Amino acid sequence: MAQLLHQLATGLSAGSIYASVALALVMIYRSTGHMNFAQGEMATLSTFIAITLLDRGVPYWATFLITVSVAFAGGALVERILIRPLADAPERLMVTVFLGLFMICNSLGGWLWSYETRAFPSPFDGLRFLDNAYETPHDLGAMAVIVLLMAAIFVFFQYTSTGLAMRGATENPMSSRLVGVAVGRMSALGWGLAAAVGAVAGMMVAPTVFLEPNMMATILVYGFAGALLGGIDNPWGAVAGGFIVGILENILGVYVIGTEMRMSVALVLIVGTLVVRPDGLFGRHKVVRV
Repeated sequence: MAQLLHQLATGLSAGSIYASVALALVMIYRSTGHMNFAQGEMATLSTFIAITLLDRGVPYWATFLITVSVAFAGGALVERILIRPLADAPERLMVTVFLGLFMICNSLGGWLWSYETRAFPSPFDGLRFLDNAYETPHDLGAMAVIVLLMAAIFVFFQYTSTGLAMRGATENPMSSRLVGVAVGRMSALGWGLAAAVGAVAGMMVAPTVFLEPNMMATILVYGFAGALLGGIDNPWGAVAGGFIVGILENILGVYVIGTEMRMSVALVLIVGTLVVRPDGLFGRHKVVRV
C-alpha cells in the first residue's frame, strides 16, 4: 500500500509538469489552430537563461521572475515576427514553420550552452518541512508552484477583462474585432503566456532530469498526450489530462509494463485518443452545417 501511495504521489508530481506543458500547447492551439512543436525547446532555452543568471549569483526567485518575464516577451515576439505574418498560410507551411522553430531553438541551446548535461539547483531541497515518505521536497514544491500558476491563470481568464477578451478573441475573432478587441494583441499575449508557463515547467523539471538541449523532448510527448486526452480545445481538460497521464505512467510503469516502457503509455494514449475519441475526454464536439 505504501508503494502504491508513493507511485500515486510521484504521478501527481509528474502530472503537474505534464499539465503545464499541455496547458501551454492548448493555449497556442486555440490562438493559431496549430500545435507548437517547439514548445519544449522554447522552455529549455528559458531554463538555460535561468542557469546563466544563477551562475552569476542572482538569487533563485529573482532569477525565476526574470526568466518568466523574458520567456513571456520572447513568446510574444515569436508571434509578432513569425506567426502573425503567416496567419493565412497553408497548414503544411505552418507545420514546417513550427518544425523549423524547434530546430532553431534546439541548435541555439546547444551552440550557446553546449550539449553537456548540467545540474540545475532546486529551491526546495533545504526545506525540512517538505520532507515526507512519498515525495521529495523538490517534487512537492514544484507541484505547488505549478498548481498556484494554473490557479492564477484560471483567475486571469475567468475574472479579468483582458482574460475575457483573450477568450473571446480565440473563440470568435470577427465578433471580438467588432466590439473593439485587439485580436492580434490578444494572440501575442496568448503566446507570451504559453512561453511563460513553459519556462516555469522547464525550471521545475530541470532539477529532476538535468539540463541539456533535449531536456524537454520526452516531457513534450507526455504533455501532448495530456492535451489530446483532456481535449485539445479545452485548457482545463488538458490540465486534467496531464495529471491523468502522470498517474497512469507511474502506475502502469511500475506494476504492469516496467519502467523502461513508460513512454509507450503516452504513445498509446495519443493513438487511442485520436482513434476512439478525437475530441478528448473534456473537449467539445463541433458540428458544422454545410
